[in-house]
Amino acid sequence: MLSGSYNTPLVLCSVLVALLASYTALDLVGRIHSTSRAAARWWLLGGGTALGIGIWSMHFIGMMAFSLPIELAYDVPLTLLSLLVAIGASMLALWLASRDRLPWPHLGAGALMMGAGIAVMHYTGMASMEMQPGIVYTPELVAASVVIAVLAAGAALWIAHQLRQYSKRVRHLRMGAAVLMALAIVAMHYTGMAAASFPLGSICGAAEGGGLNTTGLSFPIIVATVAVLSVALITSVLDLRMEISTAQLSRSLAAANQELSHLVLHDNLTKLPNRLLLGDRLKQAVEHAEAAKNQVAVMFLDLDGFKGVNDSFGHQTGDQLLVQVAARIRQSVRAQDTVARVGGDEFVLVATVDAPQDAAAIADELVRLIDEPLSINGHELLVTASIGIAIHPSDASTPDDLLKAADTAMYHAKSLGRNQYCFFESSMKTNGASHLALLQDLRLALKRQEFELHYQPKFRAPDGPLTGVEALLRWRHPTRGMVMPDDFIPLAERTGQIVTIGEWVIDEACRQLADWRARGREDLSMAVNISPVQFSHANFVPTVRDALERHRIGTDQLVLEITETTAMRDVDASLVTLHDLRELGVRISIDDFGTGYSSLLYLKRLPASELKIDRGFISELKAGSEDAAIVASIIALGETLNLNIVAEGVETNDQQALLTQLGCDSLQGYLLGRPVSAHDLEKVLMEGAVPQASASKQ
Repeated sequence: MLSGSYNTPLVLCSVLVALLASYTALDLVGRIHSTSRAAARWWLLGGGTALGIGIWSMHFIGMMAFSLPIELAYDVPLTLLSLLVAIGASMLALWLASRDRLPWPHLGAGALMMGAGIAVMHYTGMASMEMQPGIVYTPELVAASVVIAVLAAGAALWIAHQLRQYSKRVRHLRMGAAVLMALAIVAMHYTGMAAASFPLGSICGAAEGGGLNTTGLSFPIIVATVAVLSVALITSVLDLRMEISTAQLSRSLAAANQELSHLVLHDNLTKLPNRLLLGDRLKQAVEHAEAAKNQVAVMFLDLDGFKGVNDSFGHQTGDQLLVQVAARIRQSVRAQDTVARVGGDEFVLVATVDAPQDAAAIADELVRLIDEPLSINGHELLVTASIGIAIHPSDASTPDDLLKAADTAMYHAKSLGRNQYCFFESSMKTNGASHLALLQDLRLALKRQEFELHYQPKFRAPDGPLTGVEALLRWRHPTRGMVMPDDFIPLAERTGQIVTIGEWVIDEACRQLADWRARGREDLSMAVNISPVQFSHANFVPTVRDALERHRIGTDQLVLEITETTAMRDVDASLVTLHDLRELGVRISIDDFGTGYSSLLYLKRLPASELKIDRGFISELKAGSEDAAIVASIIALGETLNLNIVAEGVETNDQQALLTQLGCDSLQGYLLGRPVSAHDLEKVLMEGAVPQASASKQ
């Protein structure tokens, strides 16, 4: 037998080519698996071709590494046939390994087919030498090479299928798996080569017949093979990175779209659903309730006193207050209920209930929770809630009508005194329409000069002399006639218009006082009631200063009446405002005294010069009564603090006598003088008569 030998560098090159081909195969399986069906076809065609060339090149380089003491060459058609067999087997392997599932029967059949393909490629390549006499094969080694080919194919298919998903861990495993696959392929090839024996005197028919001579071809083939596999691998890696980048971009876009959708459907401040999402949730709730024969409660909630907080402490504090209130509402309702913010300080709750009593229980809890103090930026703030409740289907059948009904009920709750809830009633529709019309007219009243001031005199007890007047706002409506303050002041406070109206009242009162003083009545003082909303407004003190300077009002001639509740709501802030007013020369009167919860510690700190006893203690005042004891205590307190005591609502001679006896300094009421216009009061000032106009004091 002819003795053959191997070129060690070429053998090593064949091993490296096998390693590169194995890793490329594993990577291509992942690409085929993860791409779309159309792209997978191209990856299968191109990848199978590149992998087939790699496996065939490993075989061909291994054959070129083998030499005999005769000239060797290879028949071109048979060599190309072996290449086609390698490409076909590679395509089959890639297709099988990239499937979502690879059951054991499919794995076994694929291993047999691919192993047979590799064996056919190898022995076809050997036959392309056309040895004469023919190559003598050792059957045992031939069988062993085929078994190795089948086992290697099966292992390669299983490993490639298991590692088809991309990850950092899989990338490391692929490298180790590629080494095992390469060793298996090399083992098959060199086992097959070991099975071949060449008799003495053999000649290579392909060399005699002008076949492919491999002299000098080893290096170009190695370079070309590495280039083909590298291009396939680099293309796969770049495509994978592009896919990952695309996936990341897609996820980023999806996250951005989700965030955008959230922003579109939710309030940015409180993160609650907004009006748009509320409409959809309410529609669904109504549909489900109709199907399940349940009831839906819609609760329209508006915060009382929020505008005052916003004006006094700024929008940042107001925003934090809204966030805390929203959290309280969210925590107090069930997970299946919807809480939405639909306006500045307006919230809507949609809840499925079995009976209206369930809605009442929820509303009662909300009123209680919101009434608790809020601590924001070192300030203890108080707001309350007015809630209107409408029930589907008894009050309304459509979502829009439910919201309108709940809104109407909420305004009714405010008109009843706030800090409470109210169920919708059909009679409210008429009142609601009238309310909206009044609101529209109120917006225009100041511009149309429909407001006017009436003045109620105050007298030194028991019956004079006249010491001053209190300015009382009236609205002379073009069709409704004289509208009393109780009918429009709450509405003006709720909408914030009380600030501009209050500025007009202060300016007009100062103008009138200056006019009277110019006519010689320099002994008169002018008292003006201040709304809690106006008192909390940041521009309140500058407004008073401007009016005093504009009309040249002197010290202690203007008296601002602040209710006890307003002064005690935020004592620290109130003290700052009141001291600023006192520095302007304005006198402070604590109005409705006795109805609030004043602490003597705070009361003595207030720069007040006057206490005004609430009319509630005067209306049924009798000697020896509880009211008389309270009035006596207030008068004693005022004397201790060196404050002037004024009693309002004096309507009978007995009240006048008893208040004088108890020590009241000044009296005000129908008995002594009713509120009248400036023109009528001028007659009083000139003639000394008691005004008898019919308008009531408000």
